[in-house]
Amino acid sequence: MPHDAQLIFADHVGRFYARQYGFPPMAGRLLGYLFVCDPPQQTIDELGDAMLASRSAVTGAVKLLESYRMARRTRVAGERVDRVSLDPASQQPQNFDSAIHREHAALFREGLALLADAPPDRRAPLEEMVALAEFLSERLPTLLDEWHTRRDELRRTGALPAPHN
Repeated sequence: MPHDAQLIFADHVGRFYARQYGFPPMAGRLLGYLFVCDPPQQTIDELGDAMLASRSAVTGAVKLLESYRMARRTRVAGERVDRVSLDPASQQPQNFDSAIHREHAALFREGLALLADAPPDRRAPLEEMVALAEFLSERLPTLLDEWHTRRDELRRTGALPAPHN
């Protein structure tokens, strides 16, 4: 793949993650680049050179991605530099923990209690958020099970590669 195409893809990922998740653009760009770079493990300097970015920008992006378990640093015995790559955990479904959504619902119910005497249109946004959080807490475990079944079938047929940790 031409280097320019890799950078364009990285920019697209950067813009998506900035817009959807509030990531700094460099963190999203780095994530995108890690998906397509060769070799898949790169030093900070290699990443900076390839992405036309400063060492400090890359280091900050790596730290953020590490905190979300989207990237990791490894070091081969005898080397004096870390290599950055995608964290295998990043390819697992995220935010499927029902407890988070139950907590979310409880938080919004707390807000509803503050609006107990408010008119229905004032309460409506929080009521909908409670309903959504409760729905997600009920449905996500089933959806995750369905995904695991489908992923396993795709791996069995060769449509997806087997994991390699």
